[in-house]
Amino acid sequence: MHIPKLYDTNSWRRYANGRRSDRQISLSLLLTISLATLLVAPSLAQTPPIPSPSSAPLELDLLTKPKKYVITANTIHPERLTVPSLWWAQQNSEKKLLDNWIAYPASDQEPARVDLIVNQQIWSLLEYVERYDFVNRLGSAARNFGYNVRVFNYQKEPLATYTCNFNTSPALCSIQTTSKNKIGLQRLL
Repeated sequence: MHIPKLYDTNSWRRYANGRRSDRQISLSLLLTISLATLLVAPSLAQTPPIPSPSSAPLELDLLTKPKKYVITANTIHPERLTVPSLWWAQQNSEKKLLDNWIAYPASDQEPARVDLIVNQQIWSLLEYVERYDFVNRLGSAARNFGYNVRVFNYQKEPLATYTCNFNTSPALCSIQTTSKNKIGLQRLL
């Protein structure tokens, strides 16, 4: 843009008018962005949150006396893949940590979930990042079948959860782990 000389008043008027139109364009652009933000923001706020993990108790007796609707590490479907299929994860990387699981299909009250039962001795040897990695890998595998995950030991103590909102695409998921401090009190991380 050409800046006028001090003594040329007509040039100064044209310059000032041009500056005003630049300001008007800037103001219009700012107003458009603001309106777009206001219109988009409520739709983001309406995204359903990730649900809380199931509060149903762990039913260890289903490992020895399974019901028809429940799938465990010992359940094998003779004709097709049994869903959810966590055997590959158990055999390949979690041989000693992942001991068993109980998969519950979705019901009217709750979404589908898998309760993983881990070896407490090995779990306690893992660092936080290793626990997180374990929960993330198995939670991702279960998520692919539409299941949330809870992790327990054989004392029925909750150790971690991987919970998803399957109503969004892609599913929004959250991992929560508990940790015992030096005096034995549990806390949520």
